[in-house]
Amino acid sequence: SFFSTKTGVYLLQDGNEEPFNIRLHLAKDILTIQEQDVICVSGEPFYSSERTVTIRRQTIGGFGLSIKSYGSIVNSPNISLQVQVLRNAGEEVTLTVSFLKKTPAFLKLPLCEDCTCVPSDQSSGTSSPLCDSGLHLNYHPNNTDSLSCSSWPTSPGLRWEKRWVDLRLIPLLHSRLSQHIPGSDVCRKHAFQVIAVDGVCSGVITCPTAEDCLDWLQAIAANISALTKHNVKKINRNFPVNQQIIYMGWVDEKEQDSGQDRMYSPKFLALKGSSLFKFSAPPVTTWDWTRAEKSYTVYEIMCKVLKDSDLLDKRKHCFSIQTECGEDMFYSVELECELLIWEKAFQMATFLEVERIQCKTYACIMESHLMGLTVDFSMGFVCFDAASKAVLWRYKFSQLKGSSDDGKSKIKFLFQNQDNKAIEAKELEFSNLFAVLHCIHAFFAAKVACLDPMFVESQGAATTAGGVSTLTSLKALHIL
Repeated sequence: SFFSTKTGVYLLQDGNEEPFNIRLHLAKDILTIQEQDVICVSGEPFYSSERTVTIRRQTIGGFGLSIKSYGSIVNSPNISLQVQVLRNAGEEVTLTVSFLKKTPAFLKLPLCEDCTCVPSDQSSGTSSPLCDSGLHLNYHPNNTDSLSCSSWPTSPGLRWEKRWVDLRLIPLLHSRLSQHIPGSDVCRKHAFQVIAVDGVCSGVITCPTAEDCLDWLQAIAANISALTKHNVKKINRNFPVNQQIIYMGWVDEKEQDSGQDRMYSPKFLALKGSSLFKFSAPPVTTWDWTRAEKSYTVYEIMCKVLKDSDLLDKRKHCFSIQTECGEDMFYSVELECELLIWEKAFQMATFLEVERIQCKTYACIMESHLMGLTVDFSMGFVCFDAASKAVLWRYKFSQLKGSSDDGKSKIKFLFQNQDNKAIEAKELEFSNLFAVLHCIHAFFAAKVACLDPMFVESQGAATTAGGVSTLTSLKALHIL
């Protein structure tokens, strides 16, 4: 499978915090988010014994740390400070420090002009972060040379470097991408986030241009897709041929209740064997497959990719599913390529299942008599008496010239007699109207794919013809 690799520097925003620079690195199965930090690469710069530290207020950045409350622990990257005394909240704060571990992340303000520290990396201009911040060990107020490095404890061979260090690692298997503000149809301006399967979020990553953002989204989506395919192959070894997984992936489901605070909720869809499963999280174990929120028989539901004129809101790349009960559900994916993958997967799942079962029979009523209608992949339509099993009539798929339904229970079929070319109407009543309609639709689409395999690749089967009826699609292919 093809995997993308990318690296770039962008802005990251976590919650209400100010955006800061990060570096993204995309590998085969992981997205690494790094932040820039100054670290000590040799020697031991600080002592673990208790000492007094004075931090001066800077013009930019203030003290460079936040104290939650008196006597509390201040948590910052690479720092653990036990605050025992807060003597002055003015221009200086004097603290008693029991431990200061290597590089304080907040000690990264501009280098003072009269500092004599020699940068360890001339290209980056980095120096001791103590000199950068104005943090002085054992500081005394009468010391007029407060910015001199000679007043600090140093160690032989001490060297500092500015480096990219890992901030967050996002495993890509079953991760989901999102350009939208959670729960809404509002798309962020060339920004996105990646949410791992365990809920760990990258934060909002902002790119300089829309093109750059799309490039990253497509690269990440390609890796997620390739990992999913590889994982599906392994899982399918444990399932029989008629229960193979065709598709797994995240979508956003539009809430049916308009009173909900969230317009969309993330769902995980899977096509496996004869069923479409809907989960709140990816299934990991065999037991998980029995705990789906919903499951539907693929040949008894209808999938339609929405055209721009059919979209319900600002979200693009949407499709609808009409269930066997006639309920319409709407879903959104982030990228057009994801929509194409879903569309082809649904067509394939439907075709394979129709090909496997070959026929499907539904109970019906015709002229007050209990009947059975069989949709047969080879023979077409066969109607028989439920009691005697005697066949009353049969027609090939090519003889169906039209149909209509009342949206409740009745279907009227218009068949053409092969001998005299007359149109013969047959009206049947079903208790599960939509399941029957969708099943007939699925069999027609499978027939199309079987007669012209290239049709599936180039145009898509009739199940996703974007509103074009099965009859129209078949006529266009000169099947009727």
